[in-house]
Amino acid sequence: MTIFTKIINKEIPATIVYEDEHCLAFRDIHPQAPVHVLLIPKKAIPTLNDVSPADQLLLGHMLLVAPRIASQEGIAADGYRLVFNTNRDAGQTVAHIHLHILGGRALGWPPG
Repeated sequence: MTIFTKIINKEIPATIVYEDEHCLAFRDIHPQAPVHVLLIPKKAIPTLNDVSPADQLLLGHMLLVAPRIASQEGIAADGYRLVFNTNRDAGQTVAHIHLHILGGRALGWPPG
């Protein structure tokens, strides 16, 4: 069980900004931008490498929810970045896929 599963189960606290039957979003405890929200599926999927065709609707749902959260957080108009990190070298530290929603300032490129 990961820390994200514990957040989904409300076993540990998090500042939740969005929740529905498929996913949950909360503020990152180590923000990399003024707005840094993590959007996670309630289904435990360790990495993007573990996604199956059965997860297509879930991932599509997450991509439809992300702009709603960006709008709710006041960053949609100026711009925001969506990031999935996959495995250690990409910076994934929790084995449960999560979509970073970052904004609130100009974001440089390339990242990292």
